[in-house]
Amino acid sequence: MNVKKIAHLTGHRGAVYALSQASEHTFFSAGSDGWVVLWDLQQPDLGKLVAKVDAHLPNSRTHVFSMCFLTEKALVVVGDMNGGVHFIDLKHPENTKDIAHHPKSVFDIQLINNELCSIGGDGVLTYWSVDDSKSIESMQLSTQALRCMAYCPVRRELAIGSSDGNIYLLDEHKNLKKTIYKAHQSSVFTLQYTPDGAFLLSGGRDAMLMVRDTNPYDSVVLSQPAHWFTINKIVFHPNRPLFATASRDKTIKIWETGSWKLLKVIDTIRHGCHIHSINNLLWLDNQLISASDDSSLMVWAID
Repeated sequence: MNVKKIAHLTGHRGAVYALSQASEHTFFSAGSDGWVVLWDLQQPDLGKLVAKVDAHLPNSRTHVFSMCFLTEKALVVVGDMNGGVHFIDLKHPENTKDIAHHPKSVFDIQLINNELCSIGGDGVLTYWSVDDSKSIESMQLSTQALRCMAYCPVRRELAIGSSDGNIYLLDEHKNLKKTIYKAHQSSVFTLQYTPDGAFLLSGGRDAMLMVRDTNPYDSVVLSQPAHWFTINKIVFHPNRPLFATASRDKTIKIWETGSWKLLKVIDTIRHGCHIHSINNLLWLDNQLISASDDSSLMVWAID
C-alpha cells in the first residue's frame, strides 16, 4: 500500500475538530476558532470562510465540535462547546439561527431519516425538525456525555457511544432496544457500522479498537489495542474494503475490513503527518482528509 500526502491545508487559527462533505469534491471544516471553511479538492489551497460562530463573551471564541451539511437546504448545522446549535443558512445568512439547547458541549450532529440528531455533554439525544430548525423530542440516555453516533440504514438502527463506556442502540421508532454495557473501559469516542451492517466498530479513550458482530451483539470479533492513545475517529473507504482510524497519538492507521488486519501506519516521521492529535477523518473522492489539533488539514492519496 502506497501513501502520499498531496495537500497540507492551513488557515484555521486553532484545533480543527469537525469535517462534513459538501459535494463530490468539496467539504467543510470547523474548529476552535469558530470558523466554518469550505475547501475544494480540485483547488486545495483556496479555502473559503463561509461563516463564523461567535461567542457571547468579548474576546472569547466558540469551539465548534460537530457539524452536518444539509445539501438540499444549503444549511450548515454546527454544535459548539457551550451547547449551542447553529443553523447557518449559506444562501440567506440573515436567516441563520443560533439556539442555546444543550447545557454542555455538542459532540455530534447527524442527519438521520430526514431528522437532525444532536448529542451532548448532558447525556441527551435531541431530534430536530429540518424544516423549521426546532427541537422535536429529547431523550436522556446517560448521566454522562454522549460522544458519538452512527446510523445503519440496513438495520434501521442508531448507535450512540457515551463517556460511561456504554453503547446505546435505538430502533427506527426511537426506542432504546439494547445497551452494550462497558463496551469500552472509558469514553466511546467513535462508532461506525460496516456498509453491510454486519459489524459495529468502536474506538475509545482506552485506545481499543472493538469489532462486534451485530447479530448477536454479544459476539466480540476483535478487541485490540490499536493506538497508544484515544481513538478519535473511524471511517470506511467509500468503495474499497478498507477503513481508517485516527488517534491522539498523531497517527492514522489503515485496516482491512473483514480480516481486520493492520495494513499501514501513517506517521509524522515517515509521511509528514500531523504533529498533534488527529481529531477527525473524512474519505472524499477516494482521498482521505485528516483534521488535527495543529490547526491544519491534510489530504492523502492511498493506493
